[in-house]
Amino acid sequence: MKRITTIISFLLLTFATAWAQSGMTDKQVMDYVIEQNAKGVSRQQIVTQLIQRGVNIDQLRRIQKKYQKQIQNGTLENVDTRAESKTVKNRMRSANGEKREELDKNDNNIIEMNKAVDFMMTDSLRHPQEAPKDGKRHIFGHDIFNNKNLTFESSMNLATPQNYTLGPGDQVNVDIWGASQESVTETISPDGTITIEDIGVIQLGGLSVSQAKAKLKRVIGPRYQGSKIDLTLGQTRTITVSVMGEVKVPGTYTMSAFATVYNALYMAGGPNEIGTLRHVKVYRKGRLVTNVDVYDFLLNGKLSGDVRLHDNDVITVSPYEALVNISGKVKRPMFYEMKTSESAATLLKYAGGFTGDAYTKAIRIKRKAGAGYSVFSVGEFDMSTFKLMDEDSVSVDSTIARYQNMVEIRGAVFRPGMYHVGGEISSVKALVEAAAGLKEEAIGQHAVMHRMKTDRSLEVMSLDINGILEGTVPDVPLRNEDVITIASKEENQMRRTVSINGEVHYPGTYKYADNESIEDLIIQAGGITEAASLVKVDVARRVTDPNALEANDQIAETFSFKLSPDYTIKGQPDFKLQPFDEVYVRRSPNYTEQQNVIIEGEVQFEGTYALSNKGQRLSDIIKQAGGLTQRAYPEGTKLMRLMTDDEREQLEIMLRTAQRNSGRDSIDMKKLVTNASYPVGIEMEKALKNPGSDDDPILREGDRIVVPRYDGTVKINGEVLYPNTVRFKEGKDAKYYIDLAGGTTSTAKKSRTIIIYMNGMVAKANSKHRPKPGCQIVVPTKRKGRGMSLPEILSIGSSTASIATMFATIANLTK
Repeated sequence: MKRITTIISFLLLTFATAWAQSGMTDKQVMDYVIEQNAKGVSRQQIVTQLIQRGVNIDQLRRIQKKYQKQIQNGTLENVDTRAESKTVKNRMRSANGEKREELDKNDNNIIEMNKAVDFMMTDSLRHPQEAPKDGKRHIFGHDIFNNKNLTFESSMNLATPQNYTLGPGDQVNVDIWGASQESVTETISPDGTITIEDIGVIQLGGLSVSQAKAKLKRVIGPRYQGSKIDLTLGQTRTITVSVMGEVKVPGTYTMSAFATVYNALYMAGGPNEIGTLRHVKVYRKGRLVTNVDVYDFLLNGKLSGDVRLHDNDVITVSPYEALVNISGKVKRPMFYEMKTSESAATLLKYAGGFTGDAYTKAIRIKRKAGAGYSVFSVGEFDMSTFKLMDEDSVSVDSTIARYQNMVEIRGAVFRPGMYHVGGEISSVKALVEAAAGLKEEAIGQHAVMHRMKTDRSLEVMSLDINGILEGTVPDVPLRNEDVITIASKEENQMRRTVSINGEVHYPGTYKYADNESIEDLIIQAGGITEAASLVKVDVARRVTDPNALEANDQIAETFSFKLSPDYTIKGQPDFKLQPFDEVYVRRSPNYTEQQNVIIEGEVQFEGTYALSNKGQRLSDIIKQAGGLTQRAYPEGTKLMRLMTDDEREQLEIMLRTAQRNSGRDSIDMKKLVTNASYPVGIEMEKALKNPGSDDDPILREGDRIVVPRYDGTVKINGEVLYPNTVRFKEGKDAKYYIDLAGGTTSTAKKSRTIIIYMNGMVAKANSKHRPKPGCQIVVPTKRKGRGMSLPEILSIGSSTASIATMFATIANLTK
């Protein structure tokens, strides 16, 4: 007896301590909810923080009922959030002199308190929808209760089920119409009753909606003769459900009275890694109500066992019985939770069945057996009886890449490919006929058949297809995986070509044809061009001798022909081409296209002129252009020449050599490569005075001659203080003009001053070469000296120290 008293005292002390740890009154809870709600804290976080502070579900329910009762009795007005501003204004108009600021404050408090009450009356502590974490085990169905795209929240917007059981906290609406008009709204009290004025107390708790309607008609029907009576459900009560066991967030949850088992599992986050989906049990007042199998819903769409929860129901999630992995050729390979009574065939059904390339005759099961593993090969007829155990691993193999009834024919037949062997196709003749027969270019007298031996090695058989088809050679029976190859003459014929180059419209390589002549190939190539030579058509032929025993020095055999205007060969009209011959139609040595030059500036008739011969010179073109005008400045005439491909190649070689020697890439050098033309230094006066001499350059296609007007100025650029253009003065040297530009700078290289004349010639500025009208004087910059690097300075220091040491040693020896 003393021991029992001690235990009771300990329990009372523990309960009192827990209540004292809460330390939050009902008003403090409401104030805390209002404060956190104004800060934007989510409902889940508020409830979680309250529970952490020691507030239990019973206290929250008591606060809810307390403020709900105050609203019904008129102590607090039920302010709808959608009409808050309108209500506040109405109350302000009936304030009878109270201060507007106090009214605003009171109304805001009422609004916030009603929000808190509404908050208490809604589902709370929702489990966050977290994405499933990829681990070693991806269990089928475990992510359904935390999937962002799937929710199991209980819906409040649905018609009241007629079998819904009324209980304390439910709000009922009693509507009477007809001879009498009346509407009554009451909330069922904790003892299950409602009170109707002038009628009394009516017991509705524990009745379904349909039963409550019938009872109301019996009780108050006689008083309202000729009227109809109906009962509807207003705001439903909340219930408290406990979810325990192997779930992610076990605990007690406040939910809607419409909530089901799936709603509760969703709020608890679903089963954890070892929780079951196959045996979710619901207990009501200590008695097992239902056992839910979530797989039945996931795979069959059935909500069997998903009952509507009642207040204080307890849901338990136990550990799984067996977890089995299936891999390989199934449609949904992963881990599955299995009941111990389920077979391998059931697992295959859960996994979506075999894929199209699966081996369905048997599956392989690996099972832990004592200290090691055991392997079972389960045939297709035993899958429905083989029971699976925890940690079994099932694998489904793929089909082997072998054929059971296939033969193939390749090469010169009209329909090559694989065929079904057996039945009508059982021999070589039947296979060739099924392939629509041989092509015209087929080599039917010698075909090859590869046959697979029992050890999977190959053997070759020679076949006379023509003899088999004609019946002169026995037919050959076919076996599985036989492959027949029939060669074709077309392959060799396709490789035989001839080529033609030179002065034809479409040079290139053409397919060889028997009895083809040179004329035929020229016509096929579009005929000769106007530049073609009729006296020089060459043919180069390969040297072939399959019976030769040693090599000789001859590389090719050549032939040369003359061609008539009608493309016939003179002298050898019967000459025929052979495979791989190369034909060359030469260019006539006397064919030359027009070559033009351009002359611009101070000539009588500037424009484009055609060169009449290859040796035409500058003075000839000046004469053709009518000579110079009176304003012409002959000494300034310049010649711009287009760069040929050979010149461009030589320039690139020179630039690459310069870059290698300098060790760096030069942007200026790259610009030079891209220039299409370059200046040629000429002296017009000497050319006109001595025509045909070396002073009179020979022109070529693309040359551009520019004869300028007299320009009596000199330009000074480069390292001068003020680059300028000044008037030319006869007899003055370069220094005179440099002084007119302010003299040179401190970085000027005066000894390298150059003069660029208008005709493109360049000379060093000295007493022999003086400026002329229109020229340009350029003073270059000194090259920057390279200072010594740190290693070089240190090297000099080390050498100096060594020399000093040497001198000191010599001095000591001479003492």
